[in-house]
Amino acid sequence: MHGDPARAHVEQLSLPGVVPDAGRPRRRHRRWWVWTAIAAAAIVGAVLLVHREERKVGAQPQSPSPRAVPVIAAPASKRDLGIYLTGLGTVTPLNTVTVRSRVDGELLTVRYREGQVIPKGALLAEIDPRPYQAQLMQFKGQFARDEALLANGRVDLERYQTLWSQNSIQKQQLDTQVSLVQQYQGNVENDRGLIEATRVNLDYCRITSPIAGRVGLRLVDPGNIVHATDTTGIVVITQLQPITVIFTLPEDNIGAVVERLTRGERLGVDAYDRAQQRKLASGSLMTIDNQIDTTTGTVKLRAEFPNTDNRLFPNQFVNARLTLGVARATTTVPVAAVQRTANGAFVYVVTQQQTVHARPVNVGITDGDLVQITKGLAAGEVVVVDGADRIRDGSGVQARSQSP
Repeated sequence: MHGDPARAHVEQLSLPGVVPDAGRPRRRHRRWWVWTAIAAAAIVGAVLLVHREERKVGAQPQSPSPRAVPVIAAPASKRDLGIYLTGLGTVTPLNTVTVRSRVDGELLTVRYREGQVIPKGALLAEIDPRPYQAQLMQFKGQFARDEALLANGRVDLERYQTLWSQNSIQKQQLDTQVSLVQQYQGNVENDRGLIEATRVNLDYCRITSPIAGRVGLRLVDPGNIVHATDTTGIVVITQLQPITVIFTLPEDNIGAVVERLTRGERLGVDAYDRAQQRKLASGSLMTIDNQIDTTTGTVKLRAEFPNTDNRLFPNQFVNARLTLGVARATTTVPVAAVQRTANGAFVYVVTQQQTVHARPVNVGITDGDLVQITKGLAAGEVVVVDGADRIRDGSGVQARSQSP
């Protein structure tokens, strides 16, 4: 019977070399090799993955090094620099005359051309003199009559004096004759005054220029009746040579100007156009006003210019530059080289390694397109003039010299 336990036990005991549970060590040994293979595969995969990533990184292009920025540079130099004070000014003639008629009458002729430069005393216009000529003749006749009456009165006075000395007439008659002679004398003097006044009016019929200068546009045409009370005048004459410029300076600068004027120094003044690019004329300071304008805090000054080339025109707006002195052998750079921040002024200095270094500087006076560097820079050092907006401290640059 298959279910007999005794038989099964006998069969088990009868098998030689059979050890109970002999399959368990074999299963454990096989499991250890499986785990070892899995770990090795994981290590190999990790190595391959790292190698692959390294190849990808190596295949990517590396970022290029920063390129040098092209800039324009110029060396700092030693030179003399003018000390100037600049103010806004207006060209003002020394003399401007509106010529008016001093008598009434018809304007017969005009003897000038518009824009003509005329000397002093030149004939400008003529007014009809005939009414004044007739008046002169009338006063001359009146003068002759009164002079004859005076002569006759003097003769009668001599007679009365003789008769009174002989007690032939009364004293009252003599006194009356004396008064009559004095009356005739007054009439003669009045006639002489009328004659002189008429002669003056005749001279006024010829209108002449009181100054030398340039004639403006004609204001009255021939044939018109002009009057001594007219306000428009006949013509305006302006003196152009010499001419002056009245300009203003802040009150803080007046002390230096007054000090030099007191020493008798001649201070030069240059007139520039509105853009301060073109020099118009050179002259000298004449005088300074006697008070400060409290509304603006400025003082007016007047400078005189020969103006031989007529480049200064009356009422022209100019920039006046007053020369106070000269700073000798000072370090200068172009104005464009100076950069400004809230911390102050600085310049970009170009090193021998073609890099730039931001260096703080102290700025002094300015003369045109040059500025004085009082501290922080030496002559010969190269500074960036153009292209500073594209660089910063330590940037590499490709500097080329500034063209003249």
